[in-house]
Amino acid sequence: MTSDTFSTSSSSAASAPSSAQAQTHAQAQTHAQAPRPATRRVVDATTRMLHWLMALSFTLAYVTADGERWRLVHVTLGYTLAGLVVARLLWGLFGPRQARLSVLWRKLQGAPAWLKSLAAVRSPSALQATWRPGQNLLMALAVALILALVVPLTLSGYAVWDEWGGEWLEEVHEFFGNTLLFVVLAHIGLIALLSVLRRKNQALPMLTGRVQGPGPDLAKSNHGWLAAAVLACVLAFWAWQWNTAPQQSAADATRWSENHRDDD
Repeated sequence: MTSDTFSTSSSSAASAPSSAQAQTHAQAQTHAQAPRPATRRVVDATTRMLHWLMALSFTLAYVTADGERWRLVHVTLGYTLAGLVVARLLWGLFGPRQARLSVLWRKLQGAPAWLKSLAAVRSPSALQATWRPGQNLLMALAVALILALVVPLTLSGYAVWDEWGGEWLEEVHEFFGNTLLFVVLAHIGLIALLSVLRRKNQALPMLTGRVQGPGPDLAKSNHGWLAAAVLACVLAFWAWQWNTAPQQSAADATRWSENHRDDD
């Protein structure tokens, strides 16, 4: 072997690791520059905040419905739920397009046409064609019922709190509470069913506000500052309600407990 051959071999061996390092570095840059999956915003932060505060208020109010110990908490949550519904209706009138009540109303207006198409189904393929519009219609119907039921629920609760009527009024309040619970559970069940059928978490957009896929944002602005203001108002109301709550006498507490024990 000549010295030139030895020199060439040594040079090739020395350049091999350098080429491998360059390739690895190029691959790393390619991975770093790879675009993330496209997402788009479909629900703004204010709509999501109102949604979850309403869900929390109703759940805790239902849990604290019985028993004198949690009476003030129950009433406070009832007031909160009423205020949140008013805020949601105002947001639906003056808020961004995707949160408008008019969008919900247009979906509900499609109910007669959907029922007619459902009655005309004669094959599995025709049923499949009417299935997706039916999903959107049922979701819209559940949301509309939830908003509508909160009104008589909170009004009857206020009447019970001020003792405007007898036991019949408590039964009315309980009826609307149980009806709203049924609609909420049906709403959750429908979301779970659609998540399984579509193989995609249908509740995730209400948490993150975004869905995967290209396209423009339906919610042009997130309105995060307004969502923070809504949360601050709710927390401030809870603190004020607790600090200004009158101390209930032992006689009133005993009378309230006895009344509910007799009802049971």
